[in-house]
Amino acid sequence: MDSMQNNSQPTSSPEHVYPIFDKMLPRSAKEQFLGQKGLMVWFTGLSGSGKSTLAVALERELHRRGLLCRILDGDNIRSGINNNLGFSAADREENIRRIAEVGKLFVDTGVITLAAFISPNEKMRQMAASIIGKDDFLEVYVNTPLEACEKRDVKGLYAKARKGEIKNFTGVSAPFEAPENPDITIDTSVTGLEASVRMLLSIILPKIKI
Repeated sequence: MDSMQNNSQPTSSPEHVYPIFDKMLPRSAKEQFLGQKGLMVWFTGLSGSGKSTLAVALERELHRRGLLCRILDGDNIRSGINNNLGFSAADREENIRRIAEVGKLFVDTGVITLAAFISPNEKMRQMAASIIGKDDFLEVYVNTPLEACEKRDVKGLYAKARKGEIKNFTGVSAPFEAPENPDITIDTSVTGLEASVRMLLSIILPKIKI
């Protein structure tokens, strides 16, 4: 675990690095090509709250409208680019930092990016918003009660956490800080999937128009 944490620590930029950002096509050219503006839709909430389900349904609806999207999901990222990270506080923060940096690349290319991550505290979410750019960052708080999330427990994680088989599990043995000023709050235990997607579209569509 120690070696894993050491590998996760960001390193300072090498001395001889010369970015070519100024020579690349501007974001506006790519957005004009796609006919849409880039945007990060950041879903935060407990495990089982419905973040990924909402992101998948939203992606399908945006795709149906001819809009280019990309989902960044916790389990997918953990099995790929962040497969060397554990679940210590430092590794969780690095997990979100890398996701935000990847997300910024998509947003700057004009892609509507849907990120579904627990991101359990305000510090992490503010870091992500700062990296991506606050004007491009739409925070969606999936405020489904713990009881409803635990009742679903589709991955069996809450049961394992209650038995002590999973340490530092958000909502059971680790805290979750509710967002201070989310752009939209959805409780999937009382709002259906179709209605939730309509709520999201009402905010997203005006932001992505050229």
